[in-house]
Amino acid sequence: MEEGKAAFGTLNWAMVRAILAIIQWWGFNVTVIIMNKWIFQKLDFKFPLTVSCVHFICSTVGAYIAIKVLKMKPLIEVEPEDRWRRIFPMSFVFCINIVLGNVSLRYIPVSFMQTIKSFTPATTVILQWMVWRKYFEWRIWASLVPIVGGILLTSVTELSFNVFGFCAALFGCLATSTKTILAESLLHGYKFDSINTVYYMAPFATMILAVPAILLEGGGVINWFYTHEEILSSMIIIFGSGVAAFCLNFSIFYVIHSTTAVTFNVAGNMKVAVAVLVSWMIFRNPISAMNAVGCAITLMGCTFYGYVRHFLSQQSASSNPGTPKTPRTPRGLMEMLPLVSTDKQDDKV
Repeated sequence: MEEGKAAFGTLNWAMVRAILAIIQWWGFNVTVIIMNKWIFQKLDFKFPLTVSCVHFICSTVGAYIAIKVLKMKPLIEVEPEDRWRRIFPMSFVFCINIVLGNVSLRYIPVSFMQTIKSFTPATTVILQWMVWRKYFEWRIWASLVPIVGGILLTSVTELSFNVFGFCAALFGCLATSTKTILAESLLHGYKFDSINTVYYMAPFATMILAVPAILLEGGGVINWFYTHEEILSSMIIIFGSGVAAFCLNFSIFYVIHSTTAVTFNVAGNMKVAVAVLVSWMIFRNPISAMNAVGCAITLMGCTFYGYVRHFLSQQSASSNPGTPKTPRTPRGLMEMLPLVSTDKQDDKV
């Protein structure tokens, strides 16, 4: 009897911890997105490269404090040559991914940007098929149909459509997919968590982006300082978004270790819906009925894709219990599972 009560108490605590993890993950993610959009739209700080650079600097400092000073996570040692041979190329793609996300936010509404970002599973599968010649089960391709259809419907009916912002978001999906695929080969042998990932990649990303930010946006930033009225409060918001971006990495780590793969998939898509709703309440960007339907179809498609992928993964594991669960298992030209990151790496920084 006592053992039953203890097990029930443990189950309840696990459920509470999972709910709290999801809520704080949603909170930090929505906060970063809304703050970035507020910076571009309300503060008139229209410099996405500079904002991205601020985020990288805050993440570099935050990761150093978390690992070296507070000892919150053990440092994963990386050989010096691997830092340039493996980490630097990842950091370059990582930097492009974040910059394109901020550029898209500069030109299109949060709702449209978040819906396009949901196209990432499709771009990952297509890239693996076209470039890396990997083959997938027909159920994987079928599960992508509602995602693609929802994206098309949302794009056609978007009332605030901007070609530049749309292309930035779409290429951001390609960058996210490329980063996910490259991680399989470049980071092979290293078990990085979200904090160690930022610890190694954020300094490289800062170095990569600093010069372009100064050359392309330096004059505009200086002019903004001279013409903007409330500098102090604006700077607090800008650097606050950088701190929130770093905190988002902690929340990702926490939610991954507190939920199952299925729960994480559903919560991730609901997070997009929460971000869309909150952004509409704040910025009141016009959304047509068909646009909302397209967004809903896309999110349901992402949830269905995650379910299919999880089901096939479990099926593969049960039929081959001794085979490692990785898309790189040599099985000739048979149908394979797509390599799509389960920890939503595109949420970082």
